[in-house]
Amino acid sequence: MRDTAPAPRDESSTDDARVLRALIVLEQLAAAGRPYTLSQLSARLRIPKATLLRLIDSLETRGYVVHMPDSRGHDRSIALGPRAAQLALATLANNTFTRSCRVLLRTLVESLGETCNLTALDGDRVLYLERVETTEPLRMEMRPGMHVPLHCTASGKLFLSQMTALERNALLERLVLAKMTYRTLTDPQVLAAELDRLAVRGIGIDNEEFVRGLVAIAVPVQDPASKRVLAALAVHAPTARTTLNELLEHVGRMRETASRLAPLLQGLSLA
Repeated sequence: MRDTAPAPRDESSTDDARVLRALIVLEQLAAAGRPYTLSQLSARLRIPKATLLRLIDSLETRGYVVHMPDSRGHDRSIALGPRAAQLALATLANNTFTRSCRVLLRTLVESLGETCNLTALDGDRVLYLERVETTEPLRMEMRPGMHVPLHCTASGKLFLSQMTALERNALLERLVLAKMTYRTLTDPQVLAAELDRLAVRGIGIDNEEFVRGLVAIAVPVQDPASKRVLAALAVHAPTARTTLNELLEHVGRMRETASRLAPLLQGLSLA
């Protein structure tokens, strides 16, 4: 009698498939640069909803994804979580990236004479990826891995200004517009109008809104093909040494450096 029993299940292959499927979900969320609903993810990845829901639950438990509230306060969209940002930062911190990035930032710092930063959007905050300090004794100390607010920093306002109206409005609804200085914009309508103006100019500006006596500007680091914002390149300086208008004179030079940073960041995203 012929043995027709099914072949033994290869558990290692099944485990590999689960791991790869989780990575595919994270890659899709990172590439999109915005939250997805379960239905959208299921359709794009061709994964059954029930299977995807179990996977999302596991990823959320470990902090790789989070559920984002919609305009009605319902948790309907899925976005990258803090642990995914930590993984991306660790990836970006490898020697090759750090060395190449710091060379470009150091050249810009030598040219401008002020501290320059490379930042990324990390959920509802700005994450410092890399930084090169000025040699001037008067400066603000920050480190890669630190977070700053969106609504009152040059990088944060740049990220907000580059979002679609729907994405920006949803984010502004849940942001706490804390008053950091007497110049911080805490009225959502006033901030929205400012972001519209910055979107036209393609820059971010901090006019003593985060720290009193400190001004900053930021330009986008964009994917050359899709024009998606990968990160922000920012420079800041104390008003005792320079003015906001003087920093704005460096926008052209900063854009040149941003275009050279873009290839280092392609394929990597925190947003």
